[in-house]
Amino acid sequence: MIIFFFTDPRLEPWRFDAGVDSLGALICAALFYGSMRQKGAGAREFRVLVVLESASFMVNVLIYLTLGVPEQSAFTFASVMVSKLVDLVIIFFFYQYVSKTLGFEGKAAALTAKCIPVLMVLQALVQLSNTICPVTFFINDAGSYQATGFSWAEDIYLVLATIAAIVLIIRCESPRNQKAAALTFIFLPLFIYIALGGTFGNAAQYGMALMSLIIMYCIIFNYNSSKLAVTSSELNMAAEIQTSMIPSIFPMFPERKEFDLYASMDPAREVGGDFYDFFLIDDDHLGIVIADVSGKGVPAALFMMISKTIIKNFAMLGISASEIMDRSNKALCEQNTTGMFVTVWIGILEISTGKMTCSNAGHEYPAICHNGAFKLLKDKHGLVLGAMDLSVYKEYEIQLDKGDKIFVYTDGVPEATNAEDKQFGTDRTEAALNIKAEADPKEILKNVRASVDEFVGNAEQYDDLTMVCLEYKGLPEQGEDAAE
Repeated sequence: MIIFFFTDPRLEPWRFDAGVDSLGALICAALFYGSMRQKGAGAREFRVLVVLESASFMVNVLIYLTLGVPEQSAFTFASVMVSKLVDLVIIFFFYQYVSKTLGFEGKAAALTAKCIPVLMVLQALVQLSNTICPVTFFINDAGSYQATGFSWAEDIYLVLATIAAIVLIIRCESPRNQKAAALTFIFLPLFIYIALGGTFGNAAQYGMALMSLIIMYCIIFNYNSSKLAVTSSELNMAAEIQTSMIPSIFPMFPERKEFDLYASMDPAREVGGDFYDFFLIDDDHLGIVIADVSGKGVPAALFMMISKTIIKNFAMLGISASEIMDRSNKALCEQNTTGMFVTVWIGILEISTGKMTCSNAGHEYPAICHNGAFKLLKDKHGLVLGAMDLSVYKEYEIQLDKGDKIFVYTDGVPEATNAEDKQFGTDRTEAALNIKAEADPKEILKNVRASVDEFVGNAEQYDDLTMVCLEYKGLPEQGEDAAE
């Protein structure tokens, strides 16, 4: 196809080179398309590198279209200038790419990160000075490129940036195959240049750089992708384990007509630190727990599973709510070198009477529905579990009548944040609960979640969002028993 642009006989010597460069630009386009779905460190920089390589090939084609044609000398000069400036940016983004994918660290990496942009700007000023006078190159009367005796100044940034990159690549702790892949970008074009006696032009130079990019794509991205796949698989397995430990089948106690329960948990990541639990301590006592572990991700999930097990084990002993908190706190404080902690609310319902004994360790206020409306109960808080082994916890009582409900939640509900950085808040939480306060627990949770989603919009979820609702129905009448 390139032959249609080379009708001038004076352009005949560069027809083949222009065709090779055009092919290089097409290969770059294919490589760019193949890397579009790549995520993680260095993905954006890699795509920029590919675009710059493609631009270099196309600028070379423009140079060939005017080279040796005196009346096009101004356009040739502009094309050469653009080509040299693109070279500077290519070197900069190559450094950015390997820095992010290989993980440069230490004082040398910090110093290089500061110096390379400065060197690039200084080198760009040297190149732009050619617009005023021929410092490093000029276009002669025959319309061809001509280097000056000061052309070595163009190589200062190239040499220093290359040496710095080589040192950092060798010193980094990445696998050898990744280091080798990155170094091909530097050494492969240099090797070809020496092998050909320094006679090749830009087409060969960028061709070798393109080949290096393909090698880096195949080795570094594939390696990182496999690591991400393993991590993703492990996180999915952790999420499954976490989910299996939390009650998720409702109704949980279908044979018990004295109460109705529903709960939901939506972690901000694959795994989270929130949890809830409910269990029958004996035939007349139901335990309900909701908690929020400090932090996010796998560490929080591990601490969550430990906390859940400890709290339930003590609760099943039939001791009071405050004593469950006290013993759980001491157990969590033992060898807690990570400094993690957990906020907990626990309630023990005496099913026959509706009396609920509760204790709060730094958790959110519960909301009680009495006489057809939800209101926050500002109970007294103890210190979070796992912080200090000498903490003291108190308990209080709530009397639930038939039809009364209790709603407990983690801070992911009131602290849900929209795009304007405003929080959902407790007032909106209370209003969402009262959209249809007479509804069953499942519908109440749906109403709250719908209100949170509407408020947040497209903003990212930063915290786990967990809710539990209990409706007390009381002991069934004799007639109701018979009907059942």
